Amino acid sequence: MKARSLHLRLMAGAMVAILAALAVAWLAMTWLFERHIERREAAELTRAALVLVSGLSLGPGGVPVAASRPVDSRFDAPAGGRYWQVGGGGGLRSRSLWDQALPVSAGAPSGDWRARVGPGPFGARLLFVERTVRPDRTGPQVLVQVATDEAALSAARREFGRDLALFLTVLWAVLSVAALVQVRLGLRPLTQLRADLERLRRSPSARLPAGAPREIEPLVGAINALADAREADLARARRRAADLAHSLKTPLAALSAQSRRAREDGAPAAADGLDRAIAAVAAALESELARARAATARDGARDGHAAPAAVAERLVGVIERTDDGSRRAFEIDLPAELRLPLSEDALTEILGALIENAARHGRRRVRIAGGEGVLTIEDDGPGIDQGRAESALIRGGRLDEAGPGHGLGLAIVADLVEATEGAIVLDRSPMGGLRVRLSWLPAQRDPGP
Repeated sequence: MKARSLHLRLMAGAMVAILAALAVAWLAMTWLFERHIERREAAELTRAALVLVSGLSLGPGGVPVAASRPVDSRFDAPAGGRYWQVGGGGGLRSRSLWDQALPVSAGAPSGDWRARVGPGPFGARLLFVERTVRPDRTGPQVLVQVATDEAALSAARREFGRDLALFLTVLWAVLSVAALVQVRLGLRPLTQLRADLERLRRSPSARLPAGAPREIEPLVGAINALADAREADLARARRRAADLAHSLKTPLAALSAQSRRAREDGAPAAADGLDRAIAAVAAALESELARARAATARDGARDGHAAPAAVAERLVGVIERTDDGSRRAFEIDLPAELRLPLSEDALTEILGALIENAARHGRRRVRIAGGEGVLTIEDDGPGIDQGRAESALIRGGRLDEAGPGHGLGLAIVADLVEATEGAIVLDRSPMGGLRVRLSWLPAQRDPGP
């Protein structure tokens, strides 16, 4: 994926958003878990405190006496992690406090148990549950405190955080895959749009189909409007080129007549100059007309399915009646079921020029053969050297300089083949003359992205 890929940007945005949401979820769930275990621990400490309060009384001198005590081994082991204390540092306390005392908190409520976290003995932080109670109705209030070491709570919180982080990492991967599927499904209309645009590029008469998603419908409408304007401009340009070319034929015919009169009047040098100029202009006109025909062939290339065997038989039947064709032996080796992706008119013009060229330059034989997407036309004539072959196929150059006979005809054929998205190669035939290889292969017509 490219750096400016919409697919990559959507995926990166989705993955970052999911990661941020899961990170917030991790913090919130860890905090909720911590609150939950603190409430549960406070509830357990409150039950232990109620056991302690249920047997609490005041002895002689107002000294608290606990008839019942919480049953938990941690209250009896020194620094056992669970502690209770009644009446402050000088009152009753659990064996687990040993020679320590719980810090007394001022302002402990008398109506309900209060939970808080604070420093305790042995350098530990404790979760306290505390309340002031009155063991005798006429006696003083007594502070009752029950506490537990918070280290166990912190360990549980860390273990929960690690497990939750692992789970959320797996969930992030799963949601990222889901986002990838969602992005691909969401961008699928753009993939179809690219295919439709490729068809539009190949055929000016094609248009993007209706029914696009609402978000890209304005884009489809704008592209279709642009295609309408482009097709209209192309049609006008072709008409003007054809009109110009045809309008020049009459002056050229008049110049040819003047050349003949000059030759008859004894001015052959002037007549030769006129003939060369007329030939050059005629070649340029023929080239422009060929380009107009090539543009027409390009428009119909997608819908064409020409049968080269039938076209070649028909053309050979005509060329055999010409002076050059009557002295040549034609071999046609084309499967009747072979079809090529271009219109029959374009194939007729291409094969007509090539077969006529082969008949003109061949000595005895002309062969037309082909297979899947490929045609070859070859003869046993003198052929054409590589330099002239290359110049004969140049687009936009001086096609009349490619050599007599071959150049202009081959250049026009090259224009038509290129317009129908084919390829043309000139080389030497095993028969000794020129071999023209034409191909319309899928790899040439549908290049990858």
